[in-house]
Amino acid sequence: MKKYLAMFRIRFSNSLQYRVAALAGISTQFAWGFMELLAFSAFYRVNPAAFPMEFSEVVSYIWMQQAFLALFMMWFFENEIISAISTGSIAYELVRPMDLYKRWFCQSAANRLARTCLRCSPILIVAFILPPPLGMSLPSDPANVFLFLLSATLSLGVVVAFSMLIYISTFYTFEPRGVRIVAAAAADFLAGASVPIPFFPEPFRSVAELLPFAAMQNMPLRIYSGNIAGSQVLRGLLFQLFWLLALYAAGRILMNRAVKKVVVQGG
Repeated sequence: MKKYLAMFRIRFSNSLQYRVAALAGISTQFAWGFMELLAFSAFYRVNPAAFPMEFSEVVSYIWMQQAFLALFMMWFFENEIISAISTGSIAYELVRPMDLYKRWFCQSAANRLARTCLRCSPILIVAFILPPPLGMSLPSDPANVFLFLLSATLSLGVVVAFSMLIYISTFYTFEPRGVRIVAAAAADFLAGASVPIPFFPEPFRSVAELLPFAAMQNMPLRIYSGNIAGSQVLRGLLFQLFWLLALYAAGRILMNRAVKKVVVQGG
């Protein structure tokens, strides 16, 4: 266990060095966040009662989504992992005295967390000082902050576990970009990255809420915004835990099968 924690710390520290890239990402996220809020604001001015979330909840949802973008978004893939499989340098990984799945899992989680730490503070500071209705506020129930952090941790695990399935698929494809693009687009949409899941029409919404993607950013963002409360929070956390364990188990099984059949050519 110590070696995986050491791997996590090393990757986390290395990723904190990319501050210029983080600044560029922050400016993009501010612009995107404002555009989303202005678009929602136009619809809410017409008929606020026609929507499943209060506008204040949408504001919190969008700003927290932008602040924790690197934690939740599926298109943050580890090119180093994909390159190792595609080029054959995975041979060096296989001779190390570490479980390959756990190593890559820790690496991906550490990189996502480090990117989030670099980006979230400026976005949250600006979001809190903005005047209403575009400014974000703390939850009415302080416990929601703790529940958000717990849910976000589970969400990170689900996102990384699903990403591992994408990496494992590279063992079976000549060109991994197609699988990555389709999987990232589908996962982000069904997780509520484009619009929150409550805005989905029925019965599509009911189906989407059962998929593993609903255990990603959908749950922590709705908990923080107050759209999910009471017993729904406990059910949501258990739902996330279920999909985390299911995806992790599926990834371990598929990784073991892929590694047993992998053939590295060259020399």
